[in-house]
Amino acid sequence: QVQLVESGGGLVQPGGSLRLSCVASGIIFRLYAMGWYRQAPGKEREWVATITSANFTIYTDSVKGRFTISRDNAKNTVYLQSNSLLPEDTAVYYCTAGFLGTDYWGQGTQVTVSS
Repeated sequence: QVQLVESGGGLVQPGGSLRLSCVASGIIFRLYAMGWYRQAPGKEREWVATITSANFTIYTDSVKGRFTISRDNAKNTVYLQSNSLLPEDTAVYYCTAGFLGTDYWGQGTQVTVSS
């Protein structure tokens, strides 16, 4: 079956960095657009970034210049390098995989930005 497993979350001080990883199995990874969403306490889930199968990247405005999404097709892994973290980046971060209208989600990893 399809599995997306996120890792790399944790507690970090404002201005710090984290690298989130998501390892996919059960899909032909190179065909899928991969993305990251997040959900902060009491808020709706929001889209953060996407990388297409052709390595085109797009970001929500609030993370542009601070976050970088990348992929390694040989490792079936997508990354989210998060720099200059702000308290408002605190959320559960979810990995997604999408192809021809079929979407899969991971279980999420908690990121907490606090001093």
